[in-house]
Amino acid sequence: MIGTRMRNVCTALYGGAAAVALFATPAHAQDAPAPAAPEAQDDSGTGDIVVTARRRSETLLNVPIAVTALSGDKLDKIGAIDLTDLQTVTPNTTIKDARGTNSTLAAFIRGVGQQDPVPGFEAGIGIYLDDVYLNRPQAAVLDIYDVERIEVLRGPQGTLYGRNTIGGAIKYVTKRLPDDFSASVRGTYGSYNQADGIVSLSAPIGDLVRIGVSGARLTRDGFGKNRFLGIDNYNKNVWAGRGTIEFESPDGGLFVRVTGDYTHDKSNPRNGHRLFAGLLNGSPVLSNEFDTNAGLTFPKQDIQAGGLSMAATAKLGGGFTLRSISAWRKDRSFTPIDFDATPQTDVDVPAVYRNEQTSQEFQLLYSSPKLNGLVGYYYLGAKASTAFDVLIYQQGALLGLPTLNAYTSGDVRTETSSVFADFTYDFTPQFSLSVGGRYTWDQRQSYIYKANKLGVSPEFGGTGVVIGAPATNFRGTANFKRFTPRVSLAFKPNDNHMLYASYSEGFKGGGFDPRGSGTSAPISNPAAGRTYQDIYNFLSFKPEVVKSYEIGWKGSAFDKRLTWAIDGFHANYSNVQIPGSVACTVNGLASFCGITTNAAKAEINGVELETTAVLAKGFAGPGSNVTFAGTLGYIDPKYKSYIGPTGAEVSQYRQFQNTPKWTMSGTLGTIVPVGSGSINASTTVSYRSLTHQFEVASPFLDQPGYTLWDANLTYTFGSKGQYSFGVHAKNITDKRYKTAGYQYLAANAATGAIIYTPTGGVTPTLGREGVATVFYGNPRQVFGTFSLKF
Repeated sequence: MIGTRMRNVCTALYGGAAAVALFATPAHAQDAPAPAAPEAQDDSGTGDIVVTARRRSETLLNVPIAVTALSGDKLDKIGAIDLTDLQTVTPNTTIKDARGTNSTLAAFIRGVGQQDPVPGFEAGIGIYLDDVYLNRPQAAVLDIYDVERIEVLRGPQGTLYGRNTIGGAIKYVTKRLPDDFSASVRGTYGSYNQADGIVSLSAPIGDLVRIGVSGARLTRDGFGKNRFLGIDNYNKNVWAGRGTIEFESPDGGLFVRVTGDYTHDKSNPRNGHRLFAGLLNGSPVLSNEFDTNAGLTFPKQDIQAGGLSMAATAKLGGGFTLRSISAWRKDRSFTPIDFDATPQTDVDVPAVYRNEQTSQEFQLLYSSPKLNGLVGYYYLGAKASTAFDVLIYQQGALLGLPTLNAYTSGDVRTETSSVFADFTYDFTPQFSLSVGGRYTWDQRQSYIYKANKLGVSPEFGGTGVVIGAPATNFRGTANFKRFTPRVSLAFKPNDNHMLYASYSEGFKGGGFDPRGSGTSAPISNPAAGRTYQDIYNFLSFKPEVVKSYEIGWKGSAFDKRLTWAIDGFHANYSNVQIPGSVACTVNGLASFCGITTNAAKAEINGVELETTAVLAKGFAGPGSNVTFAGTLGYIDPKYKSYIGPTGAEVSQYRQFQNTPKWTMSGTLGTIVPVGSGSINASTTVSYRSLTHQFEVASPFLDQPGYTLWDANLTYTFGSKGQYSFGVHAKNITDKRYKTAGYQYLAANAATGAIIYTPTGGVTPTLGREGVATVFYGNPRQVFGTFSLKF
């Protein structure tokens, strides 16, 4: 019923947005033409890249926000493949694949994020595709093609971007269509039979309309093998496409863009690498870290995602501009998750995720010599569901008896709306004050069902039936409200320097633990027994909040041959949501159970530096240069309070997950004219210090500090860079480094230390083989690229 209402809302919003745009058309006659698409940063590093971090176009060095921005041209030249490549050159940022797929995203900025993809847990980093918020992490590892730029905003963005941008936001901005006919082809071939092809076409239809289409075919053999099933592990098999229609009025006062995109990821499941031999059947430790013996074959891994969006911008005159952004998106992921990575049926989890969302945003912008800003309204209606079996090793399965199955399903409906405003007033050419705020209404309706079954569930091709009473059969609604302000003061002593200080807040939505077991809820009144309110209180958790203070200095010298952006921040992090998945017994059967609480509060301090320098210029003719680009991130997050599973204070034993204390990179590059074109060469060295995968330190999963080395060489020639050939090398030293993992082993409840047996072994807490499996970052890859533009 809610899904029908959402579709009706979507239809109405699209119609409303179109009506607003058309209604505004007559007011355009006296306005100047709309500005062209933002210019990308030039290869020397001295150009001014234009960003929209504050929902209006500004140069990067004039925005009082910590922002990393990479132009499409820069991303091409460094051989960037998808969003995860950004973490190498962005301070205090982790962007990675979430364990079992190529498509589900786990992102952390300044210590805040979320890596659990189950509906009910909200993201801490907002991902925006052309200003459309992606509500769920499935299919959010966006492949990079036809991109204008990507911006990484660090720190809470609750005022302009809303809920779930508590740590920051990542903005993926696609290219505007050119005025004339255009065609381009880009191809890649390299290690592990990587073969990528991207084709883009666009053409004008008359003087007012432009259409464009892009298609991408992205393939690669596996970095390793599934030795048991005889298939590739860590392979890639993706189809993607995007279509765009743009309308622009003759006077440039009205611009409408309709875009549709679709991605189909048919890659094999990514399965982990066991760190010790199976405790029951002796499945061995394989010599290649990318190999696995995982035996789960259903459901067939398949991820499909797509959406439609319409953005309309109308100049109303008098400095006012009306903007509407309407969108609908849907995705579905089938994935077999083999936690123990053995051929045996032991902690095997066939799973499915389904997500759908509609959103509408209206912005009224105002621009004048002294006052600039906007007011707006945002609405999101979303539904997210999941279902998964938990299949544990049983002797009966060897005799052909039906498998016992601890089944969980959940459905989460979200309705959220907000009003917001943000304005900057220039008191003088040197001093400006920005003040903004957003008020958000956020509702979560959840359904959680846990029961034991005999046999595999019908969702995954079985005929399993429920046995006994369900452990959880819960429906609940929670409503949250929050005001998130932002204030910043900027001082520009001259055109080359800006000092700023800011205060901002962000919050991440609350909800209900999607894996929670109602039978585990404490009983408040023994005489009454376990009540609905007991279960509600046990399964629910509150929103978490970050209040951040930041100072920064952005500057340039020597005619912008040297630029820098340095900032320091202090954040108070309260009601920290700690989602946990622990082994439990549900009506006599081993399973996962969620234990999610607002268990912690913390303080986060840090420093970030980004700099570019032109070390030499014109040494080999016009256009030649040698440049250096560097990034440095330091973060010191500490839990001030953390209530452990036994109710004791354990903050001294807890770490921030996916947050290395040090992140840094240095890129040395050069451009040299050769013949009718130019050679662009660069090499990047990046370092990340010790990284904990979860709040509890693990000798199995944690990754010590490591260094990666990349190099790139491209030759571009022809009119306006018509032809390009390149060679790219990633992880040249072939470093093995852990990015994620699973662990279900007996450990001290307070310290998290593994409890070893007298013989030095470990004790499983879920299954019988013992679960300590890890996933690794990409090995050495060398690939060549070519591009043709017509």
